[in-house]
Amino acid sequence: MTFCSRSTDFEVHRNWLAITHTLPPSQWYFADLSQWTLDYPPFFAYFEWLLSQFAQYADPAMLLVDNLQYDSWQTVYFQRATVIITELVLIFSLQQFVKSSPVNSKPLAHAAALSILLSPGLLIIDHIHFQYNGFLYGILVLSFVSARKQTSLLQCGILFAGLLCLKHIYLYLAPAYFVFLLRTYCLRQKTILRPRIGNVVKLGVGLAAIFGAAFGPFFYWDQLDQLLARLFPFSRGLCHAYWAPNLWAMYSFVDRVLIYFVSRLGMPINEAAVNKVTRGLVGDTSFAVLPEISPKMTFILTLGFQMIGLVKLFLQPTWESFIGAVTLCSYASFLFGWHVHEKAILLVIVPFSLIALKDRRYLGAFRPLAVAGHVSLFPLLFTAAEFPIKVLYTVLFKRKPVQYVSPPTVDDGTEVWVIENTDEIFTSFEAYTQRMEFYNQKRFICEITGHSSLTFFDALMSEMDASEEVRDAFPDPLREPILRKVQFSTISRIDSLVDHIFDEFKNDFFPGEHVIVIMIHERLNGILREKTKFPDIFTPRGDMLRKAFARYFVTLTDREDHEALVDEEHIVRDRKSFTKQMLRSFLKNSVSREAWTGAPWLVKEKIANEYRINTEVPMHLRYEHQVAQRKTALNTKKGEHDGTLLSFFSTNVGRLPELKPKSHKSKSLQQDAAKARHEQFLEYQRALSGNPMFQFDNDGPQTTQDQLIQFINQHPDYPHTAAKGMPKQPPPPTIKYPIEDLELPPSRELDLHRPHFKMLPYEHVGPVLETWNTLNVFCEVFQLDSFTFDDYVDALVYQAENGYCELLVEIHCALLKKLVNDENDVDGQVQVNLPHVEEESEEDEVSPATSSLPTPEPENKPARTTRSSLAKSEAAEVKMTQDEKLHRGAEIDQSVRGSDWISRLRKRDFRNGKWIVIIVGLLNLLSLKPRLQKACVEILIDLAPLDMEATEETAISEYATLDLIHRVSILQILCTLSLETRAIRGYMEDCAIQMTEHRKEKIEQQRARKVAMEELRLLHEERKILQPEDTSPVPELDELEDLKMEDPEEDEHEQEGDVVVDSEDEEPVKGRSLRRANDRAAERRRKIEEEKERKEKAEAEKAKKPTKQARQFEKVLKKIEEAKDKIRDCEEEIAVIDNDLREADCPRTKVLGKDRFWNRYYWMERNAMPYAGLPDSSTASAGYANGCIWVQGPDDLERQGFIELSDAENAQYRRAFDMSVPERKMREEGHTHLYFATQWGYYDSPEELDQLITWLDVRGVREIKLRKELTAQREKIVTYMEKRKQYLSEDKKLETVEPTTRISTRTKTYVDQTGHRCLAWRNNTALEELGHIHSEPNRARKQQQAKTRKKAKEEDEGRQTRASNRAPKLPTRQGGRYNF
Repeated sequence: MTFCSRSTDFEVHRNWLAITHTLPPSQWYFADLSQWTLDYPPFFAYFEWLLSQFAQYADPAMLLVDNLQYDSWQTVYFQRATVIITELVLIFSLQQFVKSSPVNSKPLAHAAALSILLSPGLLIIDHIHFQYNGFLYGILVLSFVSARKQTSLLQCGILFAGLLCLKHIYLYLAPAYFVFLLRTYCLRQKTILRPRIGNVVKLGVGLAAIFGAAFGPFFYWDQLDQLLARLFPFSRGLCHAYWAPNLWAMYSFVDRVLIYFVSRLGMPINEAAVNKVTRGLVGDTSFAVLPEISPKMTFILTLGFQMIGLVKLFLQPTWESFIGAVTLCSYASFLFGWHVHEKAILLVIVPFSLIALKDRRYLGAFRPLAVAGHVSLFPLLFTAAEFPIKVLYTVLFKRKPVQYVSPPTVDDGTEVWVIENTDEIFTSFEAYTQRMEFYNQKRFICEITGHSSLTFFDALMSEMDASEEVRDAFPDPLREPILRKVQFSTISRIDSLVDHIFDEFKNDFFPGEHVIVIMIHERLNGILREKTKFPDIFTPRGDMLRKAFARYFVTLTDREDHEALVDEEHIVRDRKSFTKQMLRSFLKNSVSREAWTGAPWLVKEKIANEYRINTEVPMHLRYEHQVAQRKTALNTKKGEHDGTLLSFFSTNVGRLPELKPKSHKSKSLQQDAAKARHEQFLEYQRALSGNPMFQFDNDGPQTTQDQLIQFINQHPDYPHTAAKGMPKQPPPPTIKYPIEDLELPPSRELDLHRPHFKMLPYEHVGPVLETWNTLNVFCEVFQLDSFTFDDYVDALVYQAENGYCELLVEIHCALLKKLVNDENDVDGQVQVNLPHVEEESEEDEVSPATSSLPTPEPENKPARTTRSSLAKSEAAEVKMTQDEKLHRGAEIDQSVRGSDWISRLRKRDFRNGKWIVIIVGLLNLLSLKPRLQKACVEILIDLAPLDMEATEETAISEYATLDLIHRVSILQILCTLSLETRAIRGYMEDCAIQMTEHRKEKIEQQRARKVAMEELRLLHEERKILQPEDTSPVPELDELEDLKMEDPEEDEHEQEGDVVVDSEDEEPVKGRSLRRANDRAAERRRKIEEEKERKEKAEAEKAKKPTKQARQFEKVLKKIEEAKDKIRDCEEEIAVIDNDLREADCPRTKVLGKDRFWNRYYWMERNAMPYAGLPDSSTASAGYANGCIWVQGPDDLERQGFIELSDAENAQYRRAFDMSVPERKMREEGHTHLYFATQWGYYDSPEELDQLITWLDVRGVREIKLRKELTAQREKIVTYMEKRKQYLSEDKKLETVEPTTRISTRTKTYVDQTGHRCLAWRNNTALEELGHIHSEPNRARKQQQAKTRKKAKEEDEGRQTRASNRAPKLPTRQGGRYNF
């Protein structure tokens, strides 16, 4: 658009660049050197001044004030580039919108963001006409994003204030912002009568700063009146130059129409207004007949219609309601505002786009609004070069073809009505008239020409005429072959179909076609008379001998009585006779397809009959077959992956292997087999009657069975033909494993069952595991040392009335401290949502930081229950419970006047068991929640019984004897509340960021390993080439060590030794002395030694001067070792990163897998914690964290859907496997069973783990995954199982050797650690980071700081970390601690 558009706004913004650059700010709003005066707020003037600082380097002439209508190419390029660059603000804001959207609605957010970014309105207004709307709408969307969270509402208001100072058209949206910020930021959520003074002050100061920066200088120069007159030019008239399609455009149109009627009736007319209509410049709008419209009237109408959305926003101040109110406010302003621009429709479309996909009703209203709004911008595109854009947006808009009414069944004599153009028949006049009214509407488009606003009959005639033109222009010889090729094609897109057909036919020619023959020196026109195609020729082995080719006889029209025989290389078409555009038009005119996915292209019936093309759609391409096939695939997939018993509970039983009885043949089967063999022998007789080995006698006796057997034995190569009438049975269908586990046949071995697991002698094992896992995963947030599961259970059952268990006390205190801040930290804000109490003080109110949205989403209520009735029922239940008075929790909480559990918790008053009193107060308040009421009341009945005094000592003494179930329930409630706090949420967000960084590092290391392996492979190839011949062969490429080369001198030495021995055994010659014989032997030895020394010298000299090939070989060997080292380093690094990813994945508790009976298996060390706990914890010597494989029973849905079947399903299963599913479960699980998800068992020995892996069947979809996980983790699981066993055995030895004693102190009573393992635990983490443990007051910090520094310094050098030091990255558990 750079080369074709010079709009008025283009000159306006160029003039503003000149004004702000040349004149001082005090003259900006007084300059009137042209008609395009500065009429935008000051921030936009500052923005233009900033752009002018760069514009002077592009073309200084554009900055001259009197240089009107200046449009050099440098000016055009610069201004267009600034629009594109500033639109990056819109891209950033849309990215933030998608990022802030909930996970389940991110696809919708992506679609909404793309619809705004690719909006035709922004293309037309910004990039063709010329404005900076993309930059401004980016700021608007950023303010919308800030409105999502309570913590960024102030930012939302400040951004919108800045936007108003950039362009005052956004003032239309100000009422929605005012109501939303007032309701969510300035007033309290629970009562609107108590404003938040602090928030009001902050918002007021922020807005004052923004508007002061914008309008302050002009207020100082006493220019506000002039500035406001420029911003709000009411003298410009009611309607803009390009009328916006609103109420006043219709009003003006009606006034113009009434002029002609009123003048004939002799009624008075305002003659001055007859020829006066506003053109967007200075001048009021006047109406000749209708009453005049004033700005005050438009303001009242606009505000009145805006109130509809503002009232709902005030009552329901959610983010969706806010965006809806913004949309309605902008829509009301567009319809009823004064001097509305046509561009203002984007104020409606942009915010509406963000919520249009959330509800079908919104989408139904959004689509016509978007289409009409963008079409209303077309007057801005008035040049010829811009016309194609309007065509693309309207003419090529997808419209569905009209479906004709199917013919009804009509009896003879029945009166009918027929539409001749469509051959539609109607049996009722009403249906006929309705159809005719539909056809006579001017809403149809010609599919070929694109002409719109036609009646159906006009569009039909236009299509028929255009189709004739298309057919006449398309080569006739190509029509039939192309249509036959297209018939039943399943290529979905018309563009792809055109490309495919064009590529196939562009080099193929057909008889009757006009072609051009390429001769040596000339090109001759001709008509193709005959065509011959020769196929490919292949050898018996499949090799191609000759490719397919064609020969053409062409009658030359340029030379009479001449023909030419040519091949494909010497014949072409005229380029204009066969093009993609012509082919596309021809196909659109000749073929059609239905709307369902996978529908084939079909030649229209009339054309198919003309060319005798088969129109019967094959069965596999019909819609019914496609639907049935998809259902079958879906059921198969569901059966394989979802675990449904497809073979037993559906009609498709062909997948089960056929169950046959033991092999025994009945008498009839034996007779049939004998008869078949006899017929086979007679067949052979008839075929080989001339065989001299056998005389065939027609009149002789019948061949006996013995003769048949003898013949078969003598002719083993004779092919045994099947007997007539006995077709061969098809083989059974092959089963593709894995399949549903319970579809596998049960094992017939009675002793093959799952190994027996152990069970804890307590109930509620699930909550115990849940709380232990939460405390260890987030131990750094809670500032707790990690602890083993066995120590945790030991602490929960610890019943010493006067004893002190630091593990139990520190866990409770650490959890409580996360619920309420310290009194010196943000005024002791409460970090969790608590039940509302009428007498709640201002200090006890929930902190705004704890809410991520302006108002929390309401909980799902039961069906057929209104809010009022549900609230009344809950209140009645709570009141009834309070009236019954089952405990004295409230009295204990208020036992000390002026102090409740929140004030105690703010002061961190945990000494002498006071944390138990805090828990009593917290549980008493949480009992107002219907979901927690039962659990809290049961605990309070034991902690604050009615038959005891309501004192703190009562709660403390009762907790000492509290059972494990209630203790775990308390911890479960505290853990659930702590997960809502800011600290935990921040920790999880940091872990998510950390996991992203780790994944990037892992990808880099994997790439490096791949490169190193490829380098190693190439080096091995090079080594093969350079390897000397006297060395051993090169080993396989995947081996890391070379084979050792043998020493060739050893064999030589052995041979020489043999010679010496043989010489010594020789008998001496007669006449010669023994001495002479010895001399000969010595001579031989001397010569051998000399030869050996000579060879050694030669080898040494050779070694000193290695050959070039040997040097290259040694160099390659060194490179191979270096490549192997790189691969090992990458693999070690990947292993460390995998461990980091595992420890950072804190939001989820992963399951190893499920077995055939839907039992779940867990290895708790796998879930976001070090395998052995923190290496510097007080119990790190144990060397493990949990050390068990835990088994959980099936949940209710799995049990009812797959195990506890109906009688009919059990009967069908019994027919297949001679047992029901529950019977199979009892048999294959052994003596230990789990029936419910609340039941747990565990394995704690390597032998049991190996037996479990052996028991799992890899043919099942669930057990193959479980076995894979267990096999991959087996070594680590076994390691920590053995460490657990060693830890528990050492503890038992200590119990038998050392007696238990008690040691008293002034503050606590310590029990000897040998009786309970949990007593050895110390919270070193809190001591290092806080200077004291959680249960001690803050005053102890100074007393222990010196000891803490000394201890930390001594232990820092010897402390083990859980990962090697690698490249710099985010702090993790391996590299440091988080600070909270």
